[in-house]
Amino acid sequence: MENLGGKVAIVTGASRGIGRSIAINLAKCGANVVVNYKKDEKEAYKTLDMIKQAGSVGIVVQGDVSLYSSAERMVQHTLSKMGKVDILVNNAGISKIGLFIDMKEDEWNSIIDVNLKGVLNCTHSVLKHMISKKAGSIINISSMWGNVGAACESIYSASKGAINLFTKSIAKEMAPSNIRVNAVAPGVIDTEMNSWLKDDERKELIKDIPIGKFGKCEDIAKAVCFLAGESSAYITGQIITVDGGMI
Repeated sequence: MENLGGKVAIVTGASRGIGRSIAINLAKCGANVVVNYKKDEKEAYKTLDMIKQAGSVGIVVQGDVSLYSSAERMVQHTLSKMGKVDILVNNAGISKIGLFIDMKEDEWNSIIDVNLKGVLNCTHSVLKHMISKKAGSIINISSMWGNVGAACESIYSASKGAINLFTKSIAKEMAPSNIRVNAVAPGVIDTEMNSWLKDDERKELIKDIPIGKFGKCEDIAKAVCFLAGESSAYITGQIITVDGGMI
């Protein structure tokens, strides 16, 4: 387990699923955690309770990462309450299943605004602080579909592919300032986002996963903790795919 004692981490979209697991596991490693949410305040405070149960402290900050002003407020609030930001996990994301030809402009705008612009907004806001300290770790949550693309998730795949290239590019820019930027690309994870799958659909999907099962949120969270800590001190600009060998 990484030692993140004394570190302050912001996790966007941390009110449920992968984001919640990331927040809890960072807390278990000793980090103080800022729980960002957009709408579900009740679930965000549940995450905060779990952080406290893990023996750490944190705060809850509401904010829409798709808006630059909101992302900036979140970072400034963190600095005023916690004093610094050492780790940023850009986890907030949305998806929509369906044929591209059937999608409307406002639907793809929404996906791009949250998935891609959200990463840009939060990263830009936090870098102002990290550059002055010449230290920091940023972890973007991408997707295996950002590596290879997925039918019926074309805009989602495009947004995640863009995150991958942004990760590689900004990592090169920030390396001289001792700021590392990496991404974790989850495969099929057993989350609420996949709860719509019927039993027979789940079984068919599992056949495509060499390791023979869906991933757990904790599998992603542990990868994030590794990238946030000193064990990965010489790793930057990388996309770590956690998909059970699916692609």
